Amino acid sequence: MKKMKALCAAAAAMAVALTASCTPAQSSPQTDSPAQQDSAASTGTDAVKQPPAVIESDSLYVKKVDGLSDDFIMGCDVSSVIALENAGVKFYDYDGSENDLLDTLAKSGVNYIRVRIWNDPFDKGGNGYGGGNCDIETACKIGKRAADAGLKLLADFHYSDFWADPSKQMCPKAWVGMEIEEKKEALYEYTKDCLTKLKEAGADVGMVQLGNETNGRMSGEKIWMSIYYLMDAGSRAVREILPEALVAVHFTNPESSDNMLNYASKLEYYHLDYDVFATSYYPYWHGTLDNLTSVLKQVNEKYGKKVMVAETSYAYTLDDGDGSGNSIGDVVNYEKPYPFTVQGQSRELRDIVEAVVNTGECGIGVFWWEPAWLPVPGETWEERSALWEKYGAGWASSYAAEYDPDDAGKYYGGSSWENQAMFGFDGKPLESLKTWGLVRTGSDAPIVPDAIKDSELTVKLGEPIALPAKAAAIYTDGSEQEIDVEWEPADLEAMTDGEPQTYTIKGTAGGMDTVCRVAMVDANYAVNYSFEDEERSMWVIENIDGKTTQIDYQKKALDAVTGEYALHFWGENGTEFRAFQTVTDIPAGTYSLTASIQGGDGGDDQDIYIYAVVNDVQLADSAELSGYAVWQHPKVWDIRVNEGDSVTIGVYVKSGNGSWGTVDDFLLNPQKGDAPPADDDPSI
Repeated sequence: MKKMKALCAAAAAMAVALTASCTPAQSSPQTDSPAQQDSAASTGTDAVKQPPAVIESDSLYVKKVDGLSDDFIMGCDVSSVIALENAGVKFYDYDGSENDLLDTLAKSGVNYIRVRIWNDPFDKGGNGYGGGNCDIETACKIGKRAADAGLKLLADFHYSDFWADPSKQMCPKAWVGMEIEEKKEALYEYTKDCLTKLKEAGADVGMVQLGNETNGRMSGEKIWMSIYYLMDAGSRAVREILPEALVAVHFTNPESSDNMLNYASKLEYYHLDYDVFATSYYPYWHGTLDNLTSVLKQVNEKYGKKVMVAETSYAYTLDDGDGSGNSIGDVVNYEKPYPFTVQGQSRELRDIVEAVVNTGECGIGVFWWEPAWLPVPGETWEERSALWEKYGAGWASSYAAEYDPDDAGKYYGGSSWENQAMFGFDGKPLESLKTWGLVRTGSDAPIVPDAIKDSELTVKLGEPIALPAKAAAIYTDGSEQEIDVEWEPADLEAMTDGEPQTYTIKGTAGGMDTVCRVAMVDANYAVNYSFEDEERSMWVIENIDGKTTQIDYQKKALDAVTGEYALHFWGENGTEFRAFQTVTDIPAGTYSLTASIQGGDGGDDQDIYIYAVVNDVQLADSAELSGYAVWQHPKVWDIRVNEGDSVTIGVYVKSGNGSWGTVDDFLLNPQKGDAPPADDDPSI
């Protein structure tokens, strides 16, 4: 999973995956935990299992999911568990007794475990890169313990030495420099060797994943034919060693449905032998559940594949348990469709399960990503850091700099996920963990208020601020009701007389905390400046020579500055377009124009600028595509408007093959102050 650089850089600012031989000598020395030692003495998959306990909850409201098959996968990825245990993390059962994590999961309704496998996550000195140091030896230990607990295993091959995701698909060290024919043979032999080890260790491997979030890249390859060669080699290895196991592929960004269907189309074109088309789905970034169901159904209907969600999660708190910062934190740059509560986390899981079930018989399951990645013990950063470094219990160690100097080498640290776990920071299971079993029966706990929805206000400078008298209480069943809210004292007059800024005012309603975010803004004469209104006829989009593959109004809050919508573009063979509107009825005066743009893969010959035209005179300021969520805010100064003049404002984008991005928030404001010196760069 893991957009590591972005989340860890944010953490810093907020103060916020073996070679083909897979020899044990490549693993760093680790001491087995008591749970692992007990596992080694058990009788493996032949052990007699006790029937699962009846799952009940007095506090969790769970609506039953109709249509669930008995073999629907209720899965958890616990790849970091051994590293955590070695670092001193302890797990408990619902009675507060120390217990094997996998046993607690099984008794909660979980029936499948997922574990990532990296080729060689160690440096030349045998020091682990972190993230659980997830080599095949680690996977074998977890797989054996899973089988002892009656759980099947999904082997998630990243085919990398460290994290693999859409932004990072690095070639394993041992395969660097190989031509594709040599690399696919190495992958085939490596996969066979690893699966043989898992089988001999006693793991009950039910599914094998060929790559992780492989959105057009894999093991350093960027051409689909080469990606197919690698996936085909992996598939052949699975069919040979574990013929009964399902073969899965894994992509992400289901909100981009055309891209997802394109991935499935590519695999069909090359006749890849696989069974399951899987996606990640994180509600912060990946669109609606209805869209998720629709995309997965289309894959099944067109290509006859089983479908599932390979990764999901949701925060139950914004607290940070290890001082390393979390990917979901106080800075609200993500969707929040559920409250950050234990009940909200439960509702997210329940609704994801239902969304997959709604695809029909093809929908086979859901996996929660790292529900037990907890803070390691330690009173200080130095104490915790020593454990992350020694055991690989954080997302990355400093030793990863050898392999990934620009990301892990700079931003290494602890867990960014503990607030999305299904265990408290103390290792005790949350009630939400019971959701895995309760979706089959439902739970009719009392329906009570669970959280208060945040309030949002946008007020022009100089205008009075009226804080809302009521806020929406979100109940445990997801319903909402307006209730009285009381706000803490705030100097509203100073806010309206000040500069453009967003203020956060705290309040309480029904005994629960809430906030109102008040955005004080300049008067803006751009119409539908942030594309939020469905009526967008004032905006003209010219796709010059039809070069831009995709240009549309995308609903995705994470890719927008204000609201949910932004102007999205992507060009397989480059982009060239302009988007503009003409503003009339604007008072005489001097104005400035700003806009926001982010994106990537623009190449060396980018030509991007915003502009304003008055009486055939054009003023402009340039920008560039510098990376995902790296927003630039070009600004045009000294736009002089006379009575009766109209002003045309817009953006021009010309960029390289594969370039992509979004444009948002055109602000045509009365100018305050003088323009900076000509040699200053006003973009940020």
